[in-house]
Amino acid sequence: MNSTHVSPSVFEHPIRIYWEDTDAGGIVFYANYLKFFERARTEWLRDLGFGQQVLRDESGGMFVVSETTVKYHSPARLDDTLVVTAELQTSGKASLTIAQRAYLRTPEQNDRLLAEGTIRLGWVDSTTLKPGRIPAPVLEALK
Repeated sequence: MNSTHVSPSVFEHPIRIYWEDTDAGGIVFYANYLKFFERARTEWLRDLGFGQQVLRDESGGMFVVSETTVKYHSPARLDDTLVVTAELQTSGKASLTIAQRAYLRTPEQNDRLLAEGTIRLGWVDSTTLKPGRIPAPVLEALK
């Protein structure tokens, strides 16, 4: 599915629920929301021109997840289409905090919140894996 770029700091990514995303009853379980959040963040960065491979090759660094909190509200089901958002919450010299939400998109546009979370990304040198400063062009593109 194609992503929809709203602005640099707000990003929406549609995700369709398949069998591998559910338990035996066809319900999305808690851990898969982390996978959906990761997929949306990755697509957001790629959309801005900062895929992990590009970051490693051009800046010698990369983002790593250092902390996550997820609050589960409601299950999704097989064949649902979710919209997962990513929005920059705070940025520092060496880390970012991203707020993410997963909604069930309905034809009536009455979106239902399924899960929300905060994910902290740290910047590390891609060779040594030691923390470093996020390059200025990356920070500017995210704001």
